[in-house]
Amino acid sequence: MSLADTIPCLSEETAPDTRSRILATADAYFREIGYQKTTVADIARALKMSPANVYRFFDSKKAINEAVLERLIGEVEALISEIADRPGLDPTERLVAAIETLHRDCTRRCEAFPRVHEMIEAAMAESWDVCRHHVARITAGFERIIRDGVARGVFEAADPAEAAACVHAAIARYTHPVLVGKSPLQPAPSVEAMTAFLLRSLAPRGPRP
Repeated sequence: MSLADTIPCLSEETAPDTRSRILATADAYFREIGYQKTTVADIARALKMSPANVYRFFDSKKAINEAVLERLIGEVEALISEIADRPGLDPTERLVAAIETLHRDCTRRCEAFPRVHEMIEAAMAESWDVCRHHVARITAGFERIIRDGVARGVFEAADPAEAAACVHAAIARYTHPVLVGKSPLQPAPSVEAMTAFLLRSLAPRGPRP
């Protein structure tokens, strides 16, 4: 059975969902044979439509890649946002959970879907805005956690936005898909050691002598 055989046929009843079907089909091809090898013609053929019809919804393969990537990273952004606002956890627990979730999700994708990294690298090369917006959203989640920690006296940060950006930059080695995917070695120090270091950097300082 070919990959195309696994894609549901498009019918008039599902026409309003054409855009979503195009994205689902593109995502399946990107994961199976890779972004570079997938063509708009492949996607159109799987959906039993013409390439011209695909171009009615997306003006280029780059635009399809952006939309697929936005859906993919949107799942991660939703997870971090939920953790940032999760009741019942103190700020320290939420920050640890957010970092661990990013690392675990990235590692899982690296192992289960190696060709997704090809797609991400292409997006970074062709459409930096998608990645920049993702970084901003994840950093915003960290900022909410840190601001709450400062308000509760758990953290000390003169500028929570800057502190959040520093945390995000510090964990890039453990959470950036390209960096995690390219190295066969375990990060050193471990993500746990880096998290502990970051928590110490945010801890309130006692009165100076």
